[in-house]
Amino acid sequence: MTTMTDTASAVREFKMPDVGEGLTEAEILKWYVAEGDTVTDGQVVCEVETAKAAVELPIPFDGTVRELRFPEGTTVDVGQVIITVGVAGSAADAPEAAPPAPAAEPAPEPAEPAAPTGRQPVLVGYGVAESSTKRRARKPVPGQAEDPSAAAAAAAVQAELNGHAAPAPQAAAPAPAGARPLAKPPVRKLAKDLGVDLATVTPTGPDGVITREDVRAAVAPAPAQPAAEPVRPAPAPEPVAAATADGRETRVPVKGVRKATAQAMVHSAFTAPHVTEFVTVDVTRTMKLVEELKQDRAFEGLRVNPLLLVSKALLVAIRRNPDVNAAWDEANQEIVKKHYVNLGIAAATPRGLIVPNIKDAHAKTLPELAEALGELVTTAREGRTSPGAMQGGTVTITNVGVFGVDTGTPILNPGESAILAVGAIKPQPWVHKGKVKPRQVTTLALSFDHRLVDGELGSKVLADVAAVLEQPKRLMTWS
Repeated sequence: MTTMTDTASAVREFKMPDVGEGLTEAEILKWYVAEGDTVTDGQVVCEVETAKAAVELPIPFDGTVRELRFPEGTTVDVGQVIITVGVAGSAADAPEAAPPAPAAEPAPEPAEPAAPTGRQPVLVGYGVAESSTKRRARKPVPGQAEDPSAAAAAAAVQAELNGHAAPAPQAAAPAPAGARPLAKPPVRKLAKDLGVDLATVTPTGPDGVITREDVRAAVAPAPAQPAAEPVRPAPAPEPVAAATADGRETRVPVKGVRKATAQAMVHSAFTAPHVTEFVTVDVTRTMKLVEELKQDRAFEGLRVNPLLLVSKALLVAIRRNPDVNAAWDEANQEIVKKHYVNLGIAAATPRGLIVPNIKDAHAKTLPELAEALGELVTTAREGRTSPGAMQGGTVTITNVGVFGVDTGTPILNPGESAILAVGAIKPQPWVHKGKVKPRQVTTLALSFDHRLVDGELGSKVLADVAAVLEQPKRLMTWS
């Protein structure tokens, strides 16, 4: 489906795109442009909310906004025109609204491809194939570095997300041609996500080691380019609540992510037979390891917390008990065993509960898992989680302990076999080496689908998670 058409060879139409996740509609949360504004290829013009996430939509051509077809708060079907733009340099940009004469030929558009065949729907909006500017600079479109303005905008966003401007490179020279640049695995991962060739990066770390700041500096705009980042409007408000005449009740429309979550939870609760088991465990050694890892240079700049080791413990337990990582196919009456783990992390956001997942978490090192968790949490809090990030999960962790709650009976994420709830970690009296001592203790709860996970398997998985958290050296002995 195309998202733009020509009318009278002067006005382009931008349609509500299909993000490729089977969605049929989206609500316009916020317009970032107004009629009469000039827009450029790749510029974000609006934010919409689907049933799965908030998504920013970049416009795929240059010109002047002629008409915003729908106001904020309107739910629009996929394929409907939401904005029209007079192409740059054409008669449509003139103050008069009269269309150009049939004989007139529009000015050439060197930056605009001749046909939209290269444009494909993407999970975070709809952009061009070669040089669109995405808000998430860590996954650039191929060829984006050839567009200086796009690279500058992407780098500015990346600098904002990391809370500081990228530092200027030092005088050290990049690695010699043919030599492998020196960088730690998390830094190499960052460079890969940002599309940076480490061989071109100027190192500033000790002994010529490339740091995370060096990689960010490689995509930062030059100081001589003072192009300011556009001021972003405040996040769109929640659905408007309407109070009753006597003020004793308030009714809030159920829509978007909250509506989809409610439907999914009802379906899961009344489809999969849930079983929940509990275990209380001494995690004092795990908490000591967390503090030690925070001082480890391999985790410099990464988020290290108990959730990281809980996640790793669950991955180890799944490797030891792979049958738990499965799904029930009702249509074909089959159990689908997964040989990969897409680890979901339940996150509370202003728009409701979402469960993005870390793809192929089973194959990540501990530093890589820490980086992935940090990015997942940051993106979710900003409300920028893409629909694709919430698809394909296999098991989930929900950390209710951050709210001071001891434990709970979590409901399975639809299509998954198990969900682990982690309670608050706090000092409690505990028998340790024959004496009652204050120890760091938590309660874990594992809910699982009893159609494909029996009591023995579920118990083994929960016991293994607890064993790793009690003696984290098992991360090595069981690997």
